[in-house]
Amino acid sequence: MLKNSTQTSLEGFVLMGFSDRPWLETPLFVIFLLAYILAFFVNISIILVSRLDPQLYTPMYFFLSNLSLLDLCYTTSTIPQMLVNLWGPQKTISYGGCVAQLYISLALGSTECILLAIMAFDRYVAICRALHYPVIMNPQHCVRLAAGTWISGFANSLVQTTLTATVPRCGHQVLDHFFCEVPALLKLACTDTRLNEALLNVLGSFLLLVPLTLIVGTYGFIARTVQRIRSAESRRKAFNTCASHLVVVSMFYFSAISMYVQPPSSYSRERGKVTALFYGILTPTFNPFIYTLRNKDVKAALRRALTKEFWVS
Repeated sequence: MLKNSTQTSLEGFVLMGFSDRPWLETPLFVIFLLAYILAFFVNISIILVSRLDPQLYTPMYFFLSNLSLLDLCYTTSTIPQMLVNLWGPQKTISYGGCVAQLYISLALGSTECILLAIMAFDRYVAICRALHYPVIMNPQHCVRLAAGTWISGFANSLVQTTLTATVPRCGHQVLDHFFCEVPALLKLACTDTRLNEALLNVLGSFLLLVPLTLIVGTYGFIARTVQRIRSAESRRKAFNTCASHLVVVSMFYFSAISMYVQPPSSYSRERGKVTALFYGILTPTFNPFIYTLRNKDVKAALRRALTKEFWVS
């Protein structure tokens, strides 16, 4: 079956996925399908209530809706292809489809790196410079920050995709992964890729570690400010506004750093697949729940939408 797929994929790639464990394909198909449906509808719900409910017209929910859009697009760029490969005997993807998937997933992941830092800055201004918050985080500034985040993410992806897609592969087509990703694609190279690896590591490290350093520093200032608050209720409220973001940051950066801040030559296929499942499916699926379960405003907005109280008002 795999041999036939290779023969019919002269200009593309064979995505091995879980072909070495065929008994896993059906249960994984069901799990991924349910995860995608769940992520799709929950992220769509957050985007809609953030844009339609006047009580959520704040910078925090503007950036949260951007995060939901990122998660929605990311899962759409990877999971449907995975479902097709899990369901049928054909495990192929065209060269153009592979490059497009690589570019989009890298762009969205890069954008999320920067967006999480912007969201941390928003929490810093809200807590540490509360009196200046409406001026600093005015709607025009928020739109510029969001636009810059998306543009930077897609520009970075263009460079990384070019460095990855142009590596000679000498006809190697069997990709030991379930979607097109940098370390797995570089494994197919038939030439010395040390320069590509070095450049990709520099870009990956800069994009991951610089925003993460800003986030850590920002929360250092926030922690110092919260300690000075005398009211226990105010401290709890300040902590709750940051806790969800910190959980999302921890999940995203742990998996992304373990995947991309390493030489692709040391890439382990099993660890790569597990890590990709974590940040490619679990994180985008659980992100909206992490925010809504700890956020009274979002839960209230969802209830108003479901009970039509919002539409009446």
